[in-house]
Amino acid sequence: MKQTLLRQRGIALPVMLLIMLMMLVTSIFLLKSMNSATMMSGNAAYESALGKAADIGLVNGFKWLSTQAKADKSVLAADLVAQGYSSSFDTTLTPRASGFWTNKVSVTDNGNTVEYVIHRLCPFPGNYDQITPVANHCVLTAPVDDVTAPTPVGASLVGDSIIFPAAPQVHYVITSRISGPRGGNVVNQLVVMIGA
Repeated sequence: MKQTLLRQRGIALPVMLLIMLMMLVTSIFLLKSMNSATMMSGNAAYESALGKAADIGLVNGFKWLSTQAKADKSVLAADLVAQGYSSSFDTTLTPRASGFWTNKVSVTDNGNTVEYVIHRLCPFPGNYDQITPVANHCVLTAPVDDVTAPTPVGASLVGDSIIFPAAPQVHYVITSRISGPRGGNVVNQLVVMIGA
């Protein structure tokens, strides 16, 4: 019996080289995606830390506003520049505009400098129910006497209603901002309602 030896064709070597090339490209892609995921989670943590630091401005603004409202609410009808308080709100300005921050107050906490301003949501200074020389149409909400009682049928819940059963609650907005060391900026806002 005669045996014939088959010649090797060498197909296994190119196939293995192609498989190794695919594994190399895949590993490079996985390395880059892991790097991106790490950077994204780091940026999210940085943004969260800035947001929490910006809340210091909201807390300080709220403390001042609530203390002032308990002491003498009539003072809130006029601007108090040193405390960052404006008794009117210019709707043409946004927190990105420099004019929005003209009366800002700066607070430092753990090396972070946080700025905040307080605006009463009224178009003009003066009392919330002022008629002359111009009508002061402030953002108002009817006071809630009993939270557990449902609103009677036919009663209004709208904030711009002229007739209130008692002194309405005037709306104030506290805005704080922080500029982070890596160029991140966070602006937080808090709306507060205080009885007139």
